[in-house]
Formats: sequence, C-alpha cells, structure tokens
Amino acid sequence: MRFFTYIKYFFYLASNWNLRIAWHILDKEIKGEKKYGIQTTGADELKKLEAKGIDISHATIYMPASYDLLETVFTELKQKELVHFLDIGCGKGRAMCVAAHFGFKKLTGIDFSRELCDYAKINLEETKKQIPDLSYKIINNDAFYYDIPDDADCIFFFNPFDEFIMQEVIEHIENSLAAFPRELYIIYFNPLHKNHFLDKGYKEIFFSKKLKFLEGSVLKKR
Repeated sequence: MRFFTYIKYFFYLASNWNLRIAWHILDKEIKGEKKYGIQTTGADELKKLEAKGIDISHATIYMPASYDLLETVFTELKQKELVHFLDIGCGKGRAMCVAAHFGFKKLTGIDFSRELCDYAKINLEETKKQIPDLSYKIINNDAFYYDIPDDADCIFFFNPFDEFIMQEVIEHIENSLAAFPRELYIIYFNPLHKNHFLDKGYKEIFFSKKLKFLEGSVLKKR
C-alpha cells in the first residue's frame, strides 16, 4: 500500500516541480516515515471538504513538510529549550511528531479538515508509544477563529492558507503576546507572507533553502 502512495506522490511532485526535487523528497519520505514510524506521505487538494460545502477558498493543498528541512530547523532550535509546539495547519501531524523527537513535550495541532485531524491523532499515538511523557492535542477548527495558547513558544506554518487568513492569525498571535509576554519563535516553511511577521517586529534568525523550492525560515520576537 505504501509503495503506491510513494509512487503517486512522486508523480505529483514531478508534475508540479521537477524530477530532481521529486527524487530528493521521495528519498527523504521513505527514510523519514521509517525512522519516525508514522504515515504522513501524500498530497490532498481538499476536494472532499469542498464537496461537503466547506469553504476552501483561502486554503492551500495539504502537503507535508520535507523531513530533511524539519530536521535542519529543529536541530537549529534544539538548544533553545522550547516546550509547547503549535502547528497551525497540522495535516497528518508530521511536524508535530518530528518536534517531539527533538525535545518538545507539549504539542498542539489545528486543522480544519476532520479527516486530516484523525490521521494526525493516529500518528501522534504512534509517537507517544516511543515518547510516553508526551502530551498532545489535535483540534479540528478553522485557524481564523483560533485563540493562540498563552504558553505556546514555537508556532509552525507550512504555508497553510492565503494572505487574508495569515494576517488574521498573526493578529491572534500578537494578542496572545500582549496578554502573556514571552519569547516566541515562528517556523515558517515556504514563507510567502513572511513580510507580515517582519512588519510586526519579528527578526529572522535562520533561513534554509534547498533545491530552489524547499525554504524554511525561523523568526523570533523578544
């Protein structure tokens, strides 16, 4: 079953980018899924949600962050002793699972697709078997209406929605920081709207770019 998932994903990547990046990502997919013991490979254009009458006009397709870029960024942040990792647009939970292996003990994921949330719960349960003291929560909700937890010290985005939603989410983050001042890190992959964070006073402390399309930024406030 996984073989066909990998093949389908490879052709999806090749048709949307190129063969080089498709081979690179597929290699990391196979190794990463085995290493972390989860199943998160695949892309989803969210057509099932649209068929149910759910507005997907501001959403981007589901596609997991590459394992190598996640590991690069988490290695960079490992010495920060961060605790609560929040993934906005968590999909099947890949970034959360990898975050747990890099020391995060509290994880929260939010996604407006119930089906993806169900997959995330399965993958987080597998991760919890490996890390028993892990605490996690998966929330099926729209990020537009979600209040940022007052102890979240690292927030992850993989370009989950358009500029309209991103601006509203940033306002929620700013409200949380005003109410509960703290040092906050933003991990932003494919950072199309990074300028909105910079305009709010965030500083980019790390940037990685691989094969032209795999971009990851870490921003910090305070």
